[in-house]
Amino acid sequence: MLKINNVNIKAPSVFQVDIQDIDGESNRNAKGKLLRDRIAVKRKLNCEWPPLTFDECSKLLNAVSDVFFNVYYPDPMTGNFETKRMYVGDRSVPALYMKDGKMLWKGLKMNFIEE
Repeated sequence: MLKINNVNIKAPSVFQVDIQDIDGESNRNAKGKLLRDRIAVKRKLNCEWPPLTFDECSKLLNAVSDVFFNVYYPDPMTGNFETKRMYVGDRSVPALYMKDGKMLWKGLKMNFIEE
């Protein structure tokens, strides 16, 4: 479902697309009417993964280590798969635990934000 720089990555268990209006100057006139300067519409992909092995977690975190990268994802507004140049927000990997003798990272979360 997702690719980073044309490489398939493990599917997230949570995937949410935020469609964000980016405004320049927005003000209200003397009559209270909004004068809005929308300069762009951008996407923010909110992702969370199920438990990951060390290798899976490392692969995902390293895939987003560049300042910008291409993300291929399903876009609900266009109704198609899209590729957009994005950057990553904060990355959170909250829990390390043992299961069946394997160390797993649980709850990796990160956001991909369109430049």
